[in-house]
Amino acid sequence: MPKTLEGQITMEKTPSYFVTREAPARIAAMSRDTKLIVVVRDPVTRAISDYTQTLSKKPDIPSFESLTFKNRTTGLIDTSWSAVQIGIYAKHLDNWLQYFPMEQILFVSGERLISDPAGELGRVQDFLGLKRIITDKHFYFNQTKGFPCLKKAEGSSKPHCLGKTKGRTHPNIDPEVVQRLRDFYRPFNMKFYQMTERFFGWDD
Repeated sequence: MPKTLEGQITMEKTPSYFVTREAPARIAAMSRDTKLIVVVRDPVTRAISDYTQTLSKKPDIPSFESLTFKNRTTGLIDTSWSAVQIGIYAKHLDNWLQYFPMEQILFVSGERLISDPAGELGRVQDFLGLKRIITDKHFYFNQTKGFPCLKKAEGSSKPHCLGKTKGRTHPNIDPEVVQRLRDFYRPFNMKFYQMTERFFGWDD
C-alpha cells in the first residue's frame, strides 16, 4: 500500500478479501486502523449472478440447479460451491471480527446502491469522515442497464456506467431451487442482521 499523508485516504478494492480466511490477519498486521467497506446483496441473487458470470465465460458448465445441491433428493445444499459459500456472510464476518471491531466495518446494501445510490454513498462518506459531496444530482438511472450511472466521471465530461459484465440477464432458475436456497440462507441472514444491526430485507 502507498504511504498516506495527513488529510489523505488511500483506498483499495478486492472482492475476494471478505471471503479469504487469511485476509483479516494480514490487513490487521499492516494496520489495525484500517476501515473496511463491504458491499453485500441478497445471497440468492448473488449466487445466480455469480453463476451467470461464470456461464458467460464457460458455456458448458453444469446447470445452476445441479451445482446447488450435494443431493437434490434430500435438498442438501453444496456449501463447498463458491457461489453458495460466499453468501454465508455471517460466517465470513465472524472471521473479521476476530481482528477488527464492528465500528471499523461498514456494510453497504447492493440493492440500495441501485435504488438510492446517493443515500448509500452518504453512509460511506460519513463512515470515512468525509463531507457529503456526492448527492442525488450526481446520478441518473440507465433504463437499459438497470443501474444508476454517474452523470460525469472524475476528470471526464462523459457519464460513467458499469461495464459490459454488469447487468447481464440471469438464466431462468427452477423456483423450487430458489426457494430451497432462500430457506437455507434465512438463518445465516438473520444472524448477519443481528451482527450488523441492519436489516437488509432479503427474506421478505
